[in-house]
Amino acid sequence: MIELYYWTTPNGHKITIFLEEVGLPYTIIPVNIGAGDQFQPDFLKISPNNRIPAIIDREPVNGGEPISVFESGAILLYLAEKTGKLIPQDIRDRVEVLQWLFWQMGGLGPMAGQNHHFSNYAPEKIEYAINRYVKETGRLYAVLNQRLADREFVAGDYSIADIAAYPWILPHERQSQNLNDFPNLKRWFETIKARPATIRAYEKADALKTQPLDVERSRELLFNQSANTVQR
Repeated sequence: MIELYYWTTPNGHKITIFLEEVGLPYTIIPVNIGAGDQFQPDFLKISPNNRIPAIIDREPVNGGEPISVFESGAILLYLAEKTGKLIPQDIRDRVEVLQWLFWQMGGLGPMAGQNHHFSNYAPEKIEYAINRYVKETGRLYAVLNQRLADREFVAGDYSIADIAAYPWILPHERQSQNLNDFPNLKRWFETIKARPATIRAYEKADALKTQPLDVERSRELLFNQSANTVQR
């Protein structure tokens, strides 16, 4: 059984999509980041960066003590290796998947995240920052669009590379991106959106979104952290 510490963010969605795809039993433990659950001592023991998602695997493949993992890319890789699914065994094919997994972790996710922040959440509209991140998001969309010109999925077969990228493309309108400008990406996006596992994963997210939030308190928790947050 996998314990998934989760909230309804793109990085959280990666893990539910994977788990639904492979049929690995799991239970969701909500970590309401808008309410400050990510700072609870028990959660920090498994996610010292006070970010979701994180997992505890109570049944590691080699037995022994439970294994905890934080960081969504590390979790995807761990679960793919545990199950032997959605990651190739051939070294060349595996490298293709890992390159694009790290591309998402180091590029698409952070840049789209800054796009979200300055376009939608920042208390003042800073034109330079908005333009910077909207343009960089568009550049990354174009990179993915070119990659998909001659293949169905990012690394050939459907893999954790696709699962990592999809949740960051889903909010494309909030990122000021038009998928019609990226036809290969749009085709890929619609294919993954229609997969039964993807649908089930987002249904689980919808069930949690009904919880009320204090908007101002959430902004303080999410966007005003510093070294003192960690060291207190």
